[in-house]
Parts: sequence; C-alpha cells; structure tokens
Amino acid sequence: VLPAEDRRVLGAFAAQAAVVLDRQRLVGEAEEARRLAEGNRIRTALLAAVSHDLRTPLAAIKAAVTSLRSDDVAWSEADEAELLEGIENGADRLDHLVGNLLDMSRLQTGTVTPLIREIDLDEVVPMALGGVPEGSVDLDIPETLPMVAVDPGLLERAVANIVENAVKYSPDGERVTVAASALGARVELRVADRGPGVPDEGKERIFEPFQRYGDAPRGAGVGLGLAVARGFVESMGGTLDAEDTPGGGMTMVLTLSAVSGYVPIGTDLPAQAVS
Repeated sequence: VLPAEDRRVLGAFAAQAAVVLDRQRLVGEAEEARRLAEGNRIRTALLAAVSHDLRTPLAAIKAAVTSLRSDDVAWSEADEAELLEGIENGADRLDHLVGNLLDMSRLQTGTVTPLIREIDLDEVVPMALGGVPEGSVDLDIPETLPMVAVDPGLLERAVANIVENAVKYSPDGERVTVAASALGARVELRVADRGPGVPDEGKERIFEPFQRYGDAPRGAGVGLGLAVARGFVESMGGTLDAEDTPGGGMTMVLTLSAVSGYVPIGTDLPAQAVS
C-alpha cells in the first residue's frame, strides 16, 4: 500500500497523462475530419468537372456525328471538314482532361516514380509544344546549356501543361516566350505570357487542384494542369513558381538541377583535362 503522499503524486501524474491522451485523441479526430472535408471537396470538384468540362466536348462530338449521319442535309466538303475538325478537337480535349485527372490521381496516391536520366532540355521542350497552335510560342533553348537530370516523360508533360495554360490566357496575337538559362548549379526554364496575370495572393492557389483564377477562357479545363505540372517537377527534385511578367502577364519559372561536371560543347578545356 502506497503512502498518502505517493498516492497524491501518482494521481497527479495519472491526471496529466489523461489530459495528454485526451488532447492526442482530439488532434486525431480533427485531422480525420480535415481529411474527410478535403476528400469531399475534391469529390465535389470532380463531379462539377465531369458534369461540365467533360460533358461539353462529348456533347459537341455527339452533335457533329449526328449531323454527319443525317440524311436530310447534303453537306459540302467544307462543312464536313469543319464538323470532322470539331470532332477531332473535342476528342483531343477529352484526352487531355482525362490524362490530367489520371496524373493527379497518381500524384495523390504517391505512385509517381520518376526514371531519372541525364538529358538536354532541347530534346524535351520542343516535343512539349505539340499541343499548342503553330506560331503561338517563341522558343529559346541555347545549345550550351548544361544537361539536367530528369524523367523526360514527366518533364515533357509538365512543360506541355505550363505552355498550354500560358497560350490559353494570352491575348490574340501575343506569343508566349519559352526561354532557358543556366544559373550556377541550376537550369531555369521560364514560360512568359502577356495575359491578365495573377495577384500575389493568388499565385500559390493556382497550383491547387481544381483551381482556376478569375474568368477562365473557354476550354480552360478542370484546373489540374498546373497542379500536375508542379507535382511532376517536385517529384524530380525541381521547383515551379509563378512570377509577374515585366510589362504585364505571368511567368512560370521551372527550376531544375544541372548535371555536375558537365562541360558545354565548344568550351576550351585545360591541357591536363584532354591529355
């Protein structure tokens, strides 16, 4: 039997332990509630995306096919070509939207595993421009840039999403600039547009899933492109941030680590390095 003084001390410890355990329980319940709320928010946004952004191109494709199959109208070759172009554009838009949804699912479940290898930016970036109209981008990738250690497929998808987003928000006739430069141990790829830009308080929010700032242009998608791009870039050890374009617009800055010890073509090496 413990003395009375020891029982009082033991009781005090027990009370403190009970408070700590109760606090941990409350923190756990709050975290679970936060996860459920976030899951509900994403499900609601996904349903909204499916009901509008995915159904819109489906409706356009259906209308075009129905028109082509109609026996009541004799379509000219030009009309048929226009309807077929609408079907192709709708299918491309659906493919892009579904691809971003699948990519975001991979990022949220942690199943993105980059296959890193050394590569030149000029091998990847031009391939990422296939989804934008010809003549909408000015490209400047110097041949003397250091190589970067990346997953080429993930980098191409990230750059494609960034450039497509910039082109969508650019005014008619304004080209998007895609330029790369070396800064010490880093390589920067800057994608600059002349669109409306985003205030400082909104620059981080545009990288969140299902977020679109202000009045999105027609066909802007479900707001996943930049979220997927940042997720892919960060999975390769890089960063993706938004800055103001001097004179108006927004610039996406993609930063990657340069391959150490790389010597650009045409650089004069010391005698001992070539002996």
